[in-house]
Amino acid sequence: MIKTIKTGKTIKRTSTLVLLFIIFELVFTAVTGPFILYYGPFKNVKTTIVGAAMTTFTLQWLATSFLSDEKIKQIMSQQTVDVIAQNNLERADFGVNVAKTNDKGIERYDVKGKKFKGYLLVINDPTRVKVDYSSMLGKEGQLTSDIAKDDNALAAINGGGFTDKTDGPKLTGTGANPIGIIMSNGKIVFDGIKDENQKRESVALTKSGKLLVGSYSTKEMQGFGVTEAVTFGPAMIVNGRKAITKGDGGWGIAPRTCIAQRKDGVILLLVIDGRELSSLGATLREAQDVLYDNGAYNATNLDGGSSSTMFYNDEIINNPCGKLGERSIASIIYVEKR
Repeated sequence: MIKTIKTGKTIKRTSTLVLLFIIFELVFTAVTGPFILYYGPFKNVKTTIVGAAMTTFTLQWLATSFLSDEKIKQIMSQQTVDVIAQNNLERADFGVNVAKTNDKGIERYDVKGKKFKGYLLVINDPTRVKVDYSSMLGKEGQLTSDIAKDDNALAAINGGGFTDKTDGPKLTGTGANPIGIIMSNGKIVFDGIKDENQKRESVALTKSGKLLVGSYSTKEMQGFGVTEAVTFGPAMIVNGRKAITKGDGGWGIAPRTCIAQRKDGVILLLVIDGRELSSLGATLREAQDVLYDNGAYNATNLDGGSSSTMFYNDEIINNPCGKLGERSIASIIYVEKR
């Protein structure tokens, strides 16, 4: 019997070949993977990836490097959110009965999905829910936790959107320049539109604690007795009906921040973590379904991604996905201590 003895050189040569093969596979996958993803048969995966990439400045290159602007618009337009107008607006209660004013109750729940985790706060008295904003608005944003601590807030989430112009590449905003409107304690603090009749996606609360979601003008909101408002959307549940029934809502998978109200007036604040191994994030539809399953009658999306933050009992309880943790933002929605 003849035995083959491997020498040190033979073993070294074999190890080198294996390493080269692994490197080749990695390079081949990196080069061909995006083309297979974007031009292959995986339509749902392609839609999700494009939606997720286009909702954050830092990852848009994942789509724009391989697809034309026209193709990206086509993909995004295939995932729509139905526009449902809130009814009962002529009634004082908007179809919602606020039953628990002067109630200090607040409950915290963990939320889990197949690919995400998050946190839900339940606030019994909706009149405790307010809007505040960066003290350096127009110059610089502030952390959600810092604004909340200045308000001596029991809880808070990030609020409306913002856009910041920079001389260099547009990577991340600093929270200096809000989008649309910020209304706090009955006063219009910021209005980037300055046309009281122009509608914009709004998240608003009346003095009596009713949540308005969808498109409203400043004049309409003032007529309804709104005292707190920011601009963002889309509305996901209106009059107890889901607005997303086909597709995923078109914004891909990402961290989410949302606010909702049940028919008994109770406010729900939801934050879902994302862009990490233990929680990839949620689609708009998945966030909608979490709120619907928890009794939401009206619900809307707030700024998400790196902005998504939940503050409760003097600490951040979620895991913001920014490299530095919390992100500076323009506005928050918070819960007063009483």
